[in-house]
Amino acid sequence: MRYDVTIGIPVYKSVDYIGRSIESALNQTYESVEFLIVDDMGDDGSIDVIRHIQDSHPRGNHIHVISHHANLGVAASRNDIIEKAHGDYLYFMDSDDVIAENTIELMMKKIGENDAEIVFGSYEKIEIDGGRNVYQYPALQLFEKDSLASFAYRKYAGIQASACNYLIKTSILREHNHRFIDVNYWEDFVFTFNLVTCISRAVLLSDITYTYLCHEGSLSHYQERSVISKDEVLQNISSINYLKKTSALLCDKVYYPNRCFNIMMTDFYIAANILKRRNDIVPSFSDREIKAALSHPATWRQIFTFRQSRMKNLLFYAIGKMPSALCVAIIWCLGKVKKII
Repeated sequence: MRYDVTIGIPVYKSVDYIGRSIESALNQTYESVEFLIVDDMGDDGSIDVIRHIQDSHPRGNHIHVISHHANLGVAASRNDIIEKAHGDYLYFMDSDDVIAENTIELMMKKIGENDAEIVFGSYEKIEIDGGRNVYQYPALQLFEKDSLASFAYRKYAGIQASACNYLIKTSILREHNHRFIDVNYWEDFVFTFNLVTCISRAVLLSDITYTYLCHEGSLSHYQERSVISKDEVLQNISSINYLKKTSALLCDKVYYPNRCFNIMMTDFYIAANILKRRNDIVPSFSDREIKAALSHPATWRQIFTFRQSRMKNLLFYAIGKMPSALCVAIIWCLGKVKKII
């Protein structure tokens, strides 16, 4: 059966939240929606909650479940959704978050009005202490080639780090073979950061359509732990290194200088946080390893030709070429100035 939209939800150890999340998806005012669930073998009862809803809800026959034979991770789960979705458009959400009931209707309306390939919604984050932060896009239409990527890279964190809360034409992902990389951290950031380079027609909404609900145990709160695995941080670094490799194919693009700067700013924040939590990371990072994270995706000669962000990129390039101890000292000082450390 074909659908206009597939809402894809990977599920792993979400028994306390999945019912609320699924209900918010099922409450959509838009009719032609498939609800594609990937059971990633959390074995905590999450799938039992889903099966109950599947049997009892009026839209239960539109809930389709894919079950893994073992825990494969969120990247594999989302890649399964891309492969098996029956919707012409795909919308990811996490199993512990909720969406507004008119989310899909609003986004599909914009797609119909503008022949858009992707529609981004604005979102809010509810912190553990109840605090609410709103991340709101300007109401914007980007219909020229490379205009979405230029918007996304215009400043650091100019586009969301999550793969949730945008409606994307499924054929775009399949034609470009655009998939999540096999890491446990920041796979969604890499996915979205690179996806914007594939899009020609995009719409940004100022409407709040998604709510991230932070809770104890969320991956986004690992920084609050007293012990942090070095492997976890290395996976963050490997994700950014993947972006550096894929940048080589985009060096002729107008947005390339700003893309490089965004990547290097992310490297800087990783390095600064390593220094901030150095005593909590096990095993510890050496100065040489921290410096290695600051490798620049562009060459010195390329940077000198940049029309945008030239001096910022030159600064990062130079820091990454300094002796390890000096490189780390400068990162520490800059981190203090920016109040990261």
